[in-house]
Amino acid sequence: MIKKKNHSIKFISLGGIGETGKNMYLVEVDKDILIIDAGLMFPEEEMLGIDMVIPDITYLKENKDRVKAIFLTHGHEDHIGALSYVLGLTDVPVYGTKLTLALAGAKLKEQDYNKNANFIEVDSDTVVELDSVNVSFFRTNHSIPDSVGVCVHTSEGVIVYTGDFKFDQAATKLYKPEIGKMAAIGEQGVLCLLSDSTEAEKPGYTTSEAIVERELSNAFYNAQGRIIAACFASDINRIQHIFDAAAEHNRKVAVVGKSLERIYHIALDLGYLEVADDLIISVEELKNFSDREIVVLMTGSQGEPIEALQKMAKQTHKYVNIQQGDTVLIAASPLKGSEVFLYKTIDMLFRAGANVVSGKRTIHVTSHGSQEELKFMINLMQPKFFIPVHGEYRMLKAHRKIALECGIPDGNICIPDRGDVVEWKDGRIAITGKVPSGNILIDGIGVGDVGNIVLRDRKLLSQDGILIVVVTLTRQEKKIAAGPEIISRGFVYVRESEKLMDDSTKLVREIIDRNIAKATFDWASLKQEIRDDLNRYLYEKTKRRPMILPIIMEI
Repeated sequence: MIKKKNHSIKFISLGGIGETGKNMYLVEVDKDILIIDAGLMFPEEEMLGIDMVIPDITYLKENKDRVKAIFLTHGHEDHIGALSYVLGLTDVPVYGTKLTLALAGAKLKEQDYNKNANFIEVDSDTVVELDSVNVSFFRTNHSIPDSVGVCVHTSEGVIVYTGDFKFDQAATKLYKPEIGKMAAIGEQGVLCLLSDSTEAEKPGYTTSEAIVERELSNAFYNAQGRIIAACFASDINRIQHIFDAAAEHNRKVAVVGKSLERIYHIALDLGYLEVADDLIISVEELKNFSDREIVVLMTGSQGEPIEALQKMAKQTHKYVNIQQGDTVLIAASPLKGSEVFLYKTIDMLFRAGANVVSGKRTIHVTSHGSQEELKFMINLMQPKFFIPVHGEYRMLKAHRKIALECGIPDGNICIPDRGDVVEWKDGRIAITGKVPSGNILIDGIGVGDVGNIVLRDRKLLSQDGILIVVVTLTRQEKKIAAGPEIISRGFVYVRESEKLMDDSTKLVREIIDRNIAKATFDWASLKQEIRDDLNRYLYEKTKRRPMILPIIMEI
């Protein structure tokens, strides 16, 4: 499959290394850049008000003429969610399997991308011929059908990116991995393996989906009232299990949640879900059935169900609220940083009268391979070099240890940081440079206009609130025409802190009188003096530091 001798081979991660989510990897061969995956990450707790996070694509902006293609491994948002932002820079073909491209197209529409994307459908037998390399694919086992690994065939060997994978021995036809093909790729000669590290710390094998299916069926059998089944919108394997259990126990299913409805309809239309026509009912039809005949399959606004469950427990959900006797099945693991939120939600669900099935019962398992499966992938591919990807740093280190156990020499394993340029030269691997990398924060329609300073201000506002000092001056007469008036938000309750507010007002008046008595004064120094003195006084009295905004008007 090799077309010509390649003189330069490089790998760069713009996201997905040292973090979970935001997967975007670049393979540079000679002058050509291939992008593998273009994912987003949901905001961490300290990213106040942020909707989502994408990789810094400055390097792609600077080299957009060299980008030749984008390859997508599967349809989860941490692999396709930033596609519209990349396509806004460079109009190149996007290669992916049928379901992946359908979900990517729906995501582009949701993000108001109004150009025509050049989608090219592939399957595991497709070979894409580019100027410098050929690219082929192999099927993998993940929680969504049509997942593939990507092989970049260079003159020095194959660079293999596994995508997200596990090896489930009981996988059904839609999810079966091509183990024979993986072994054949390994026999060809793999230059480097870029492998999923998400569960590299977990010993043994990932629990089979067959056990999940059995546990779900048992939970349905034992449920006396309505069943509220919560899962990720894009976990199509879990959605199929819930439909199967509902059919087995003669229950009707109502699908709730925009993202879930969208993905459900796409998967159903393309034949990736098997659902009897009479199994599905609308939310409005729920009242026509007894509680023992109902399943509500639900998720939240970003495809994540926990927040929507909390609304149901508080009786504020638009369609369905928790009632006494409901059984809630949480078939989803919490997003990073939201574990406490999950436990609080479970507590609220119990208080609302529901029986919650989560955690201890195996109604959900990870869709990533554990240590023995990661070893199996390494042994199938027999790579010369190894780079663990897709995981936080501790996961990458655990994966490195697994690679060492599989016989890969320490000098042939590289754990780069985001933005590091990894280059293969003279039979060796080395980090030879650095490109811009980091986070671009998306807030509403703003892309990257919220930076560290804005986040710092939001954090400050959330901690100690804000004080706005309003005063009107007459410059000619050098007098205060109105004010000073102090407005407090999130700092103290004004009615119970009248003395503090009065003393603060007197302090501001003294500062202004002192300044306007001078022959000359400037607004900037007056505002700064108000901030400094008022800040010192308020900290002394309350041990809090609110944000202070002086507004001085002149008439």
